[in-house]
Amino acid sequence: MSLAKLYGSMALSFIVVTGVSLFMLYLIMLMLGAPIITIAIVLVGATYLLQWIISPYIIDAMYRARPLDLSEEPWLHQAVSDIASRSGVKKPKLMIAHIAIPNAFAYGNPIAGYRVAVTDGLLNLKGITQQEVTAIVGHEIGHLKHRDVAFMMIVGLLPALVLWIGEFLIRWGWLAGFSNRRRDSLTPLAIIAIGAVAILIGFLLNLGILYLSRLREYYADAHSAKVVPGGAKYLQRALARILLATGYLKRRGINTEKYGQLKMLFISATEHSIDPAGFYGNIDAVVEEIKRMKPSLLAEIFSTHPHPAKRFAFLDRLELYSA
Repeated sequence: MSLAKLYGSMALSFIVVTGVSLFMLYLIMLMLGAPIITIAIVLVGATYLLQWIISPYIIDAMYRARPLDLSEEPWLHQAVSDIASRSGVKKPKLMIAHIAIPNAFAYGNPIAGYRVAVTDGLLNLKGITQQEVTAIVGHEIGHLKHRDVAFMMIVGLLPALVLWIGEFLIRWGWLAGFSNRRRDSLTPLAIIAIGAVAILIGFLLNLGILYLSRLREYYADAHSAKVVPGGAKYLQRALARILLATGYLKRRGINTEKYGQLKMLFISATEHSIDPAGFYGNIDAVVEEIKRMKPSLLAEIFSTHPHPAKRFAFLDRLELYSA
């Protein structure tokens, strides 16, 4: 995927998801009236807004994140400051998440402040270099610069409305069937059918949201390659180490998926890993092996992150572009 194709795909997927959602909501309003749309907007919108406000505190609690003192890892504080300056954003608060898996994530809002967190597992990862961690930080600050948390919340609101209305209509039609009464000139069976269609459309729209999430990961990768010297190559190496380490944890019987409640925030999805027993040589050799992997189309459709092989191929193009 080229940068031009990335930008075009993000724009097109946004138009399709929002356009289909609005059209579906319009049809429901024509059939059932405006009140149901109003109720859905109020309930779902209020829920999303509340989640957005309190989510930084929930994330801190879930992943045991705390501010990293300036005396701890001073080079990392400096890296965050430098990258934030080159990115044209205010320096985010640097956090340390006390979880075993090697990973990093960005989150926050204007009320709680913006944050970049690295995990114990990442900082203690054998062989990882400061340049590789810096490339990861560049990716995470890219998410903040692109306002991905707010963007994905806003885009996801419309499909959530469609799903909520679908579930409501099925319950409404089922209850109306027991009362043996018509509602708005529609039979209970018709109401249930409309609800089922809405749920199906909402499900497909959420596949579009996952696709958009994968595109935003590419977008953050491109930012790291732009603002970190050698960022594309260092990011490949860092991701390869994360995949190997995650595979090693799984071999030891550690359930890495238990940390995946908010895996869309992570730089690497918790289900992505490689068995370290099958990979030998230095990290660059491992990177080349990963590039030769064959992605599963079905698995990627339901993933928040691109397959590592496709991601590495994209980073290769960025490296050639910046060379």
